Amino acid sequence: MNTKLVGILLAAGYSRRFGADKLLALLPGGTPVAIAAARALRDGMTLALGEHAQTIAVVRPEQKELAKLLDREGITALVSDAARRGMGTSLAAAVTATADAPGWVVALADMPFLKPETVAEVARALAAGNKIAAPAVNGRRGHPVGFAASFGAVLGTLDGDEGARRLLTENEVTLIACDDAGILRDVDVPEDLHQR
Repeated sequence: MNTKLVGILLAAGYSRRFGADKLLALLPGGTPVAIAAARALRDGMTLALGEHAQTIAVVRPEQKELAKLLDREGITALVSDAARRGMGTSLAAAVTATADAPGWVVALADMPFLKPETVAEVARALAAGNKIAAPAVNGRRGHPVGFAASFGAVLGTLDGDEGARRLLTENEVTLIACDDAGILRDVDVPEDLHQR
C-alpha cells in the first residue's frame, strides 16, 4: 500500500499553438520546458514528503525523447496511448496507475516557472486532511492542484480534454496564498519562454 501522495505531471499535450514541441523547447538557461516543470514537481514533493516521494509523468507513445529525459530526472514516464484524447484522459491514466495513493498533486508540463516550495505547500495541505488544495496569487487560483484519494474514482473516469475543472467548481478548494507567479504562467507561444 502506498502511504505517500503521488506527484503527477501531465505531459501529453500537442503544443498546437506553439508551432513545435513546446515541452522540449529550451528555456533561457538551456533546460527543456517539461524538465523544468518536472523538477519543480519532483523537488516539491521531496520537500514535503522526503526522498522516496513518487512522481510520474503521462506521455504519449511517440514522446520517446521526453520520456528518456524524464527518466534521467528519476521520474517515471507513464506511456498512455489514450492520452491523445486530452488532459482528462491523461489524468485518469495516472490516477488509475497509482490508485492506492492517498492523493495526488497534479502539475502541468508547460508550467516551468513554478517553485518547488509551492508544490510542497499543496502536498502538505493534502497531507493535513484537505480534500482539494491549490495555490493562489491575489486570490487567483493556479497550479498545481492537489486531490485527496476520495476523488480517485471520479478522476479515474475522466475523458477528453476537460480535466478536473468540474471537480474544482463543484467542491470546496483550499487556497494557499503565495507569491509564486509561476502558478499562473504557462508556455503557449515561443515568446512565453522568455517571461520574467
